[in-house]
Amino acid sequence: MRKFNNIYKDVGYLIYRWASPVVDPIKVVTALPNFLRYFIDMFIYSRLKGAEPISVINTYPKIHEKTNETSFDRHYFYQDIWAFKKIYGSKTKTHYDIGSNIVFVGFLTIITNATFVDIRPLNTTLDNFESIKGDICSLPFKNNSIPSLSCLHIAEHIGLGRYGDKLDPQGTKKACQELARVLAPGGDLYFSLPVGKPRLYFNSHRVHSPQQILKYFQNLKLVEFSGIDDEGKFIKNLSMEILENSDYACGLFWFKK
Repeated sequence: MRKFNNIYKDVGYLIYRWASPVVDPIKVVTALPNFLRYFIDMFIYSRLKGAEPISVINTYPKIHEKTNETSFDRHYFYQDIWAFKKIYGSKTKTHYDIGSNIVFVGFLTIITNATFVDIRPLNTTLDNFESIKGDICSLPFKNNSIPSLSCLHIAEHIGLGRYGDKLDPQGTKKACQELARVLAPGGDLYFSLPVGKPRLYFNSHRVHSPQQILKYFQNLKLVEFSGIDDEGKFIKNLSMEILENSDYACGLFWFKK
């Protein structure tokens, strides 16, 4: 019975993944009752003392945000805090990031000079910030040249064409090799990606086992392995075996050269 339940669950996720780029099935199902609450709120608000006139041309329905808790992506939330804290503690004067969350990179400019590298440059005016167009599989830097480097939740996408990159089954491995190549002796690399039972979700991402990542960075020293488990719990300094059979956990790797 459990096997069949898992099959139904997987099929359900499959249908959702194919439908959601066009229309979100969950939002479709919840739209009617949420719209009803919207109109009730509009009616009540319009009769409150001091309420502004409601013009139909300016109505702007937001109907899916009345939730019991604030939702957030636990991988990105915890990994960005984890990496930021380490970069801040290192007191590095310069830091290079390869394709990570741009909000994370923006906050880095408060504590250091940040250089952001991506095949899609970030065009913004910001102090202590530079954006460079570059391919993670062929970084525009010399060997052993970067003392502080991060790449968070990026390498799992490389080679799948999702962001306009070249199709390559070895994309993640090549990305890791490039990060290791440009890292300076004694330098720090803060790296993350989904971990668990290895598999491919084309063209979204791959899931790697933690041991695969160690092999990709075999010439670097692992200083710390932390992570976010399948329940969304952040765990510091955990054993890799704990996440080896995960469905979609997040491995946080701190390497040194």
